[in-house]
Amino acid sequence: MAGFETLGAILATVADDSPNLTVIASELFSAEVPGRVLAGELDVGLALHPEPMRGVRSEPLRKEPLALLASTQHRLAHVEPVPLADLANETLLLFPRELAPAHYDHIVAACEQAGFRPRVEAFADPPPQAMLAHLQAGLEVGLPPTSFALHAAAAEPGLIAHRIVEPEIVAEWSMLWAARVQSAAIARLLESARRCAEEHHWLGSASAVPLSA
Repeated sequence: MAGFETLGAILATVADDSPNLTVIASELFSAEVPGRVLAGELDVGLALHPEPMRGVRSEPLRKEPLALLASTQHRLAHVEPVPLADLANETLLLFPRELAPAHYDHIVAACEQAGFRPRVEAFADPPPQAMLAHLQAGLEVGLPPTSFALHAAAAEPGLIAHRIVEPEIVAEWSMLWAARVQSAAIARLLESARRCAEEHHWLGSASAVPLSA
């Protein structure tokens, strides 16, 4: 869900570079991707902070900061940017750790760096609208990648998206493919993804990603 903008941009570049190449996209949690790639069930995967796996190659594709996604009635709705320490008494609406362990631990470590252990409410796999409804009700706050936060805030009048600082938390998307397999189609897809990342400056400074309230 959070990688929809990234995937959409890659698919558009692939279509432009290789109009005869058909890409069938599917949505998986990051923890599932390396194993599916190794098993040959996926030719190329996209994952947040993927765990290393023998036989699977990984290459960073995009870095972007996480953002606060919360109700317009939240006490931090008019604070911009939001110091991470200001979330010490909030409940974070996150995915279960096993779905993206390294990314989850990255968020927890940043909170601890800011001086607190986060209180987390985990959601397994609800529809996106159900998750956003929780945030609109003000019961929890979210920390999704900025691209998703901006999209959600623009689509839902009851939500705001603000920058997180001190420290900034950066999500890293990587593309994965099996080391033993390198077909011409996979090579073309990887090259298109690299070109997409370069054109969008995805591996530049994560702080350069624009974010408005």
